Amino acid sequence: MVIGIQQLLDGLTVGMGYALIAAGLSVIFGVMYVINFAHGELYALGAYFALSVSAPIGGGAGFYVALLVAPLLVGVVGVAIERFTVRPLYDRNPLYHILLTFGLVLLINDLIIIGWGPQPQRLSRPDLISGTFEVAGATFSRYAFFIMLFGGGVTLAVWAALTYTRYGLIVRAGAQDRRMVRNLGIDIDRYYSLVFGVGAALAALAGVVLAGRSGVATGMGSDIIITAFVIVVLGGLGSFKGAVLGGLGLGVLQESIIRPGIPELNWLLVPRIFPQLEGMIIFVLMIIVLLVRPQGLFGSEFEEESGELLVGTDGGVLAPDLRYKLGLGMIGLLAVLPVLSGTLLPSSLVEGLVIRILYWGLFALALDFVMGYTGLVSLGHALFWGLGAYVSATILMNLTESAFVAAFVAVLVGAAVAWVVGYLSIRVHGVYFAMITLAFAELFHNSLTRIDRWAVGFCETTPVCSPEDLQGVQITGGSEGLFGISQYYGIGGVGVRLDEIGVFLGPVTLTGDLLFYYVALGTLVASFFLTRRILNSPFGAVLKGIRENEERVRFLGYDPTVYKRRAFTISGAFATMAGVLFTLNSVGVSPAAADWFKSGEVIVIVILGGLGTLFGPIVGAFAFFGLEHLIQDNLLGPLQALFTVVLEPLGQEGLVPDFSSRWRLALGALFVLFVIYLPRGLISVPEKLAGYLPWEVSFGEPVGEDERGENR
Repeated sequence: MVIGIQQLLDGLTVGMGYALIAAGLSVIFGVMYVINFAHGELYALGAYFALSVSAPIGGGAGFYVALLVAPLLVGVVGVAIERFTVRPLYDRNPLYHILLTFGLVLLINDLIIIGWGPQPQRLSRPDLISGTFEVAGATFSRYAFFIMLFGGGVTLAVWAALTYTRYGLIVRAGAQDRRMVRNLGIDIDRYYSLVFGVGAALAALAGVVLAGRSGVATGMGSDIIITAFVIVVLGGLGSFKGAVLGGLGLGVLQESIIRPGIPELNWLLVPRIFPQLEGMIIFVLMIIVLLVRPQGLFGSEFEEESGELLVGTDGGVLAPDLRYKLGLGMIGLLAVLPVLSGTLLPSSLVEGLVIRILYWGLFALALDFVMGYTGLVSLGHALFWGLGAYVSATILMNLTESAFVAAFVAVLVGAAVAWVVGYLSIRVHGVYFAMITLAFAELFHNSLTRIDRWAVGFCETTPVCSPEDLQGVQITGGSEGLFGISQYYGIGGVGVRLDEIGVFLGPVTLTGDLLFYYVALGTLVASFFLTRRILNSPFGAVLKGIRENEERVRFLGYDPTVYKRRAFTISGAFATMAGVLFTLNSVGVSPAAADWFKSGEVIVIVILGGLGTLFGPIVGAFAFFGLEHLIQDNLLGPLQALFTVVLEPLGQEGLVPDFSSRWRLALGALFVLFVIYLPRGLISVPEKLAGYLPWEVSFGEPVGEDERGENR
């Protein structure tokens, strides 16, 4: 009984922190319909502000001051974020809120590392709430009771403000029917900054109290945000009560049931089955809730604001024939790039950077096929990248070293999984679809470190096999992953290994990675022309119709759900092939290959290049990784040296920021500007520039009319 009470106390302690951060996230979504991926970074920012505030004061007083000041500071940051970045996007599709806040994740995370360093730190707690006390022979933590009492008090205060004040009345009314509030003459937009600031302050408050329990680390924001999304989905998007009860319930479930396990069930299941499923059960629950009751346990149905999905232009001032010739010219230029390696270009640039761009370009093209032409925003495409990487690696290490066999099987598996995920996910739409694809991806990501243990446990408890049968077999390699992968290009033992052959072109020898470059380039070019042919078919015409007006397509006798499912399957197959290329180009694969961050990065690449164009995302891949290379190698190095030259002579060596790997800071800021001011991507730049020229621009046949009805 004592152990059970302690476990329940641990669950309520963690759950109260979850409730605070989820409540802020839910309030922001409920009123503003903004899916704030930067909420986790605001949580981390609160913890780091608490470090800076409490350190100079010291002692117990420092913690109490930080508990008050840090949330206020983060609240001010939240108000600034809403006013200068989120506000220009209210009339757009909710996709752009996700994209914007993902860019803020890149920016804030690097700012935290530059400001406080990458090392984990501890937040000192006052003696009054430190240590333990005994009751009836049982030992309990004072800080755990502090978190529950303080968090409970804050939660009640926020609930009372939402329930009994005029501000709360308007916020609740706006969450239920924003249009009606506007019709009553209330400018709900004026309340948005304060709502965002309060939500950010609640996240920061959770960061402070949980930092006192678990410490402060740079990855704490990205670790907590997925859990927060699970909570608000389970409790109900926009429901304050659902967020609080969902947070408490999830904390108790994790700390009191999943981690300790249920010994009474060990005779029925694999021993200690629940601890082995930790991190997965919550995503299974999330999927079930989204399929059965998308609005959550305590939420209510709402009319989702669609906004306009700003797809890229069809070429702007460039005529179709000229675009086609430019495309062929670009392919030709890429084809001769390895020949220049070692002479005009560094070999490492082609072997590393450009190959990486090619398979990421395929990944972005795959996502654009479904997102740009059906409007399905998938936050779980890392699932298919990870499937391609792991299925091909497992086959290469255990069955055959044939790259062709590994790629063929992996794409088949990826397409099958995409059909299943699409069949289940496309039943919901909008934000719910994005959340359920995220849940499937995280379910797969969490299983990667456990599949090998499950296989051993299965062979130990069933007569089908024995653990000895698995000797030398590696399915996923656990948390270490799979390394030492080798392959040849052929079938049945007949083929070639790229590092054992060479093609001599004057002073340049093409071998190894330089030959693989053509494998990646050929796959990307073939995939582009195949998807282009699909979109120019009657099937593709229906997809474009769904993007423009889904109701009209349904009226014409087509079932949009069927076409979306097929498009999602095709997209999953191409994304799987990108993961296969990643494995073939690397010496191994780890669970990081399926991390949710990859789903966010590929969306960034698609929007950066131009949504709904196929070639735009490929341009985006070149821009994304080209900027990474430029910023990291050519800008951050000199900036680091400048700070060193200025500060070290002043005896301030310890104040020199580490810019060595903080390229995401500049890229995140740049992406935020792109989302706000250039939402159609880089491919829309020529058309925008043409509009500012004092003369007419024409390259080929007229491609449209201007506002006066004249040909451009």
